[in-house]
Amino acid sequence: MLPTAGLGFKLQHLDEALAAKAPGLWFEVHAENYMVEGGPRLAALAALRERFPISLHGVGLSLASPEPPSDAHLARLKTLAERIEPFRMSDHLAWQKWEGTHHSDFLPFPRTAAALQHVIDNVDRVQTVLGRPLLVENPSLYIDLPGHELSEAEFLAALAKATGCGLLLDVNNLFVSAHNLGFNASAAMDAINADLVQEIHLAGHSPDGDSSSRLLIDSHGADIAEPVWALYRRFVERAGPRPTLIERDDDVPAFEALMRERDQAHDILNRRHVLV
Repeated sequence: MLPTAGLGFKLQHLDEALAAKAPGLWFEVHAENYMVEGGPRLAALAALRERFPISLHGVGLSLASPEPPSDAHLARLKTLAERIEPFRMSDHLAWQKWEGTHHSDFLPFPRTAAALQHVIDNVDRVQTVLGRPLLVENPSLYIDLPGHELSEAEFLAALAKATGCGLLLDVNNLFVSAHNLGFNASAAMDAINADLVQEIHLAGHSPDGDSSSRLLIDSHGADIAEPVWALYRRFVERAGPRPTLIERDDDVPAFEALMRERDQAHDILNRRHVLV
């Protein structure tokens, strides 16, 4: 697929999405919302797939958990993939499952050699069942855990080398993590092996609701901030264009407003592509 820009699909935008004519437009959905046997939600996705390429973005594999993804979850995910034939599938470098409880947040972990082996095993299992490669996304971080043996860039590179998976670079997550943990976002992004990055996410963030906190929250509920756009331009100028998604999951505006951000990303990709 050419390096164009897409949108996270929302059901309330179905009519506008089906009528859209922007060149290169594609859509991404959260896979777990469509892992059903039928009904209007799946019918809407099928109609969208007839017109546009689709990327499936998972939020439930819990790749960094010591517990492997369940057989039932993987079976439903594989069925959806066979129906939709996505051009990309992805999930997060985080954990959610522990002793039968599935948490709603993407939780951090010490990036140790032992943790790396857990993630390698889980990614290998997912890719074997699906019969296709997975992209793994860098998460947003809110606490600096002790015990890291590898940087995030080193961990992701080792994971990709061991499993053949690709990387999904979430630029907003990297910016939020850098702000919250006090490291340099540009340097961290430059440390990522760009050859492994097959997709990019852009989203908005918000201040923590606690007025005494300095944290930024990866809310997906605001416009993309200019520092995130600047990081994105920096990556594209260094590494070249990649398929780029605009995410918005809270305070979702009109379709036209999302398309303006999509078009901004598309213009950045197109200018870089022309220059190359």
